[in-house]
Amino acid sequence: MNQIQLGQTDLVVSEVGFGAIPIIRLDPQTAARVLRHAYDRGITFFDTANAYRDSEEKIGQALGDVRERIVLATKTQQRGGDGLREHLERSLRMLRTDRIDLYQLHQIAQESDWEAVTAPGGALEEAVRARDAGKIRYLGVTSHSLPMALKVIRTGLFSTVQFPFNFIEEAAADELLPVARQLGMGFIVMKPFGGGAIDNAEAAFKYLRQHQGIVPIPGFESTDQIDEVLSFYRSPNAVSEQDRAVMERYREELGKRFCRRCEYCQPCPQGVMITPAMGYRILVNRMSPQVATEFLKGPMESVPQCTECGLCTQRCPYDLPVPEIIKSHYELYRRHLAEVDSSGPETA
Repeated sequence: MNQIQLGQTDLVVSEVGFGAIPIIRLDPQTAARVLRHAYDRGITFFDTANAYRDSEEKIGQALGDVRERIVLATKTQQRGGDGLREHLERSLRMLRTDRIDLYQLHQIAQESDWEAVTAPGGALEEAVRARDAGKIRYLGVTSHSLPMALKVIRTGLFSTVQFPFNFIEEAAADELLPVARQLGMGFIVMKPFGGGAIDNAEAAFKYLRQHQGIVPIPGFESTDQIDEVLSFYRSPNAVSEQDRAVMERYREELGKRFCRRCEYCQPCPQGVMITPAMGYRILVNRMSPQVATEFLKGPMESVPQCTECGLCTQRCPYDLPVPEIIKSHYELYRRHLAEVDSSGPETA
């Protein structure tokens, strides 16, 4: 892997990083194998968060002996200083290190978030104190809101910004990325696959590689996924008309109203399996109704438990009308069940 400088920091990282949410689904031995494979293939940038269950612990266990050769990034969604301090100490312990290379204030998407972290005794004040003490090398910020991301990076308080960017969510290309470059900030790409909505890895990375200096952090949970993505970097990037047509088909299919699987809406107090239910329409477009209804039976049958309390809508960084969408998906699911029942078993 080529190594690039992350903005104006002295952090030198692989041009593709490792997004560590998916390893929470793996047992410790498998997670270690995947993480070591990534390192052996040249990935040196590993991004996680205190909230990602045992992700930090798995990284610490798998990569502790090569700590000085990798760059560790983690994050907190705490808004107060006490909460940040607690999260930071836990991250240091789980990652088996005495400092975090890049510590990010996570999901600053509302004005209220910014007011809270910048208040006296807030998270930013404590993060600066920790940086001065050597526990943090650089501070970064993440967001799903373009206006807030622009506001925050223009303060000059952060060295990096992490933002969703892919050929469906292109807003960052016109303004956020140019401003970040102008300010000398590193630009980390979250959701290069649109939270799983894009299942064509080649198209996803052909798009991203058009933008120099960015660091995508796809979520990996297998060695095959790592090898596939890194294979795209063996030759110069070229985007054909056929590639553009593929991207346009995805744009037409998904539009703007789709779930990125960030899972901030979870857990539902009524037990609704929101994330898979939100993805039903995408899945059924790529499978037969019989396969989709069988595969997502559990999540779809949980939808009637929704009371429209509004908690998921409040939590969604994309302001999606979650109850409305999952109930429309449930109606579609019921129609598909009726079609499957009337047509009988699917044959090869």
